[in-house]
Amino acid sequence: MPIYRYKAVTSDGKKIQGQYNANSKNEVISMLKLDNIYPIEINEVIGSKDIKDLEIFNKIKTKDIAVFCRQFYTMLNSGVTIVNCLEVLKNQTENKKLKKTLGQVFESVQKGMTLSESLKEHKDVFPELLINMVEAGEVSGNLDTIMDRMAVHYEKENKINNKIKNAMIYPIILSIVAIIVVVFLLTVVMPTFVSMFQQSGAALPVPTRVLLGISNIIKSYWYLIITLIMILIYLFKKYYATEKGKAYIDKLKLKIPVLNKLIRKITTSRFTRTLSTLLSSGVPLIRALEIVSKVVGNRVVEEGLNVVKDEVRRGLDLASPIEKLELFPPMVVSMIRIGEESGSLDEILDKTANFYDEEVEDSLHRLTSLIEPLMIIIMALIIGFIVISMVLPMFDMINTVRF
Repeated sequence: MPIYRYKAVTSDGKKIQGQYNANSKNEVISMLKLDNIYPIEINEVIGSKDIKDLEIFNKIKTKDIAVFCRQFYTMLNSGVTIVNCLEVLKNQTENKKLKKTLGQVFESVQKGMTLSESLKEHKDVFPELLINMVEAGEVSGNLDTIMDRMAVHYEKENKINNKIKNAMIYPIILSIVAIIVVVFLLTVVMPTFVSMFQQSGAALPVPTRVLLGISNIIKSYWYLIITLIMILIYLFKKYYATEKGKAYIDKLKLKIPVLNKLIRKITTSRFTRTLSTLLSSGVPLIRALEIVSKVVGNRVVEEGLNVVKDEVRRGLDLASPIEKLELFPPMVVSMIRIGEESGSLDEILDKTANFYDEEVEDSLHRLTSLIEPLMIIIMALIIGFIVISMVLPMFDMINTVRF
């Protein structure tokens, strides 16, 4: 959508200027007149995109949504109107994609659309959970409370995501360093030693010949190796983007030793926290399960929750079909059953979510503690094998000189 910069005069004669996202100049004029502002000059902004404007640098993260909800709640709770909230947020938001989107939402609300209807036009930016919760808040008249709950929800989600990323930083850096060291030894150090041994006429041991072959392949076909890796990554992403591929990979995640327990805990945390947030905001259970199934982040669990939704629609309680899935820990089933019997399912689920948040943190810490020494040992074995392969010919040369 084009951006138009305008100069105008207010009803009291004050000169102002600003900009709008609109489809035409006439649309800008109409929006200004609604605010009793009279345009003097309107020009379309035409400019080249900076590299920082590329979408890859402006990806909207969970943290951005959490900040958006928290600021929106703060202003609503202080008596600021929705239109004014959006105007403030679109002006102070740093993420350029979110800033542009909020500008469009602001204009849509000015034209008479509700906030939830405006957000629905940008489902690629705003999560479906947030859109449905805003709609529920508009119907019940407690949008500020909903925004507060959404802020808490996304702040916890962002906290979990950060812990997962932080847990993976060390293994990733160590892996990169290991690869660089191994490639350097094979392509720079190894050939120097081997050429010296070959000139002496000594026969090279089998490990040395194997490494020499690997070294020659890397030096001669490095561009093909990099191309092949990029192709494999591309094909994996394409396969994972398909329904069949995502279902298979997500099913595989739940079977990987050690990792499967962590993934189940993360899924359980998201399920209980999201369902608790929805139920406490007055969303019906059937609709809540439909929304939750799309945010758990695993296709197998999503399909299972759809089955649960159908069972609940037929009149069953929630605990029984959840138990049949065998995807969540027994504790979750017990807590859901207690919540249904006591009539406080949302509160019980919230406490369960807090428990599994701590479980995820502990599991990540244990996993990191396990991975670090394991990777160091693997790296030591690989580099040790390379060093031994370079040293072995030296012993052969010494033995040849002695005899």
